[in-house]
Amino acid sequence: MHPTGANLRRELGFRDLVLFSMVGVIGTRWIAAAARSGPSAVTIWILGTIFFFVPQAFAIARLSARYPETGGLYIWTRKCFGEWHAFLCFWVYWLGLTFWFPSALMAYTSMTAYALGPKFEHFADNRTYVLAASLGALALVTAANVLGLRFGKWIDNIGGASVYLMAAVVAALGLAVFLTRGPATHFEWISTPSWDRINFWSQMAFALTGLELAPILGGEIRNPRRTLPRSALIVAPMAGLFYAITTGSVLAILPSDSVNPMHGLAQSVSVAGHQFGLPRAPQFVAILIALGALGQFSVLGASAARLPYAVGIDKFLPAALARVHPRWGTPYISILVFGGLSALFLILAQLGDTLRSAYQTVTDMMVIAGLGPFGYIFAAAWKEGARWSSLFGFAMTALAVISSVVPTSEVSNVWVFEAKLWGGAGVMILSARLLYARARR
Repeated sequence: MHPTGANLRRELGFRDLVLFSMVGVIGTRWIAAAARSGPSAVTIWILGTIFFFVPQAFAIARLSARYPETGGLYIWTRKCFGEWHAFLCFWVYWLGLTFWFPSALMAYTSMTAYALGPKFEHFADNRTYVLAASLGALALVTAANVLGLRFGKWIDNIGGASVYLMAAVVAALGLAVFLTRGPATHFEWISTPSWDRINFWSQMAFALTGLELAPILGGEIRNPRRTLPRSALIVAPMAGLFYAITTGSVLAILPSDSVNPMHGLAQSVSVAGHQFGLPRAPQFVAILIALGALGQFSVLGASAARLPYAVGIDKFLPAALARVHPRWGTPYISILVFGGLSALFLILAQLGDTLRSAYQTVTDMMVIAGLGPFGYIFAAAWKEGARWSSLFGFAMTALAVISSVVPTSEVSNVWVFEAKLWGGAGVMILSARLLYARARR
């Protein structure tokens, strides 16, 4: 098989790559979901970083140095296990990204309602507002990705800086509340197990992913054999620390059972801001969240478009997906197809449930699709000699996927919830087999 990405422009240097990976890994929406599960989430962030995130960084560093081509995990699986497994890995992971976009859009547009001011904060739970704003943001990001990394990398850089500034503000407010009136949540390292907490382990594990995104753009990175492993090992501990600190700060401001799983981060800043006479603090933080979200959408959209491009070159998908725009040098057909599918899933997720339940269903489907391919990643890393990191990573991945099928209290109909998850997983595998068989013929 020939290397992929030869006709793409190498736009990303080491600094760009570190910021790209940071904003790809860090999702501010996971903070509220973690705080909702209770103070033991801080412990889980730390343990998850040690036993899952750091091993993942070593595994990805080994594979990206060995195979630094455009396509990332697809190329790794193809080299180690053959074409069918590579196609299955690609298809499930790519569909996971299309599920990621709807759930992320719902969460981030819900939080950015706080940027409109106190009179509009109730829009955070308004289905019409969240759906309309999500579709608008998706259209904006799709158009930006067509223009390419030459412009998109600056969106990533601004998003990364905004996320860390937001974390500093939230940490400062949490510390101020802790020192003035004590924490709103009684902190304990280990909480009593519950179905909600079991389910949330899968979301926390998924939050500690994203290092695999940058290698997908291997053909657009300068000196990828050196910069990809270095950036992965730098970002992993920084992201884990980010999650632990911000989750603890939210719990210092709000009791865990009152944290909204969609917009609890903005909610906590609103409460602390009013307590300390800072009415504009929620708007400022909501703007930072929006900028960080745009950066993350840009990163995920760019990565999602390069996977069908790599598979299209191998002729397992229509050749049009490998077409590069003559002016902007981007796989624009692949980008537009991804944007259309994300919009479709966003609309379908709203059928028959409350907004929170719809968000939970899409999130769990995203976790299954997003984490499943990590089995291939860790198996490939094992084959390439990264034994201890593969062992820890594979065990944590299996635990997270099992946890994702446990329904939470937000789910009104357990049978419908389980049918959506298992039916969706079956459709993904079956559709992969049908597409692969058609391509082989």
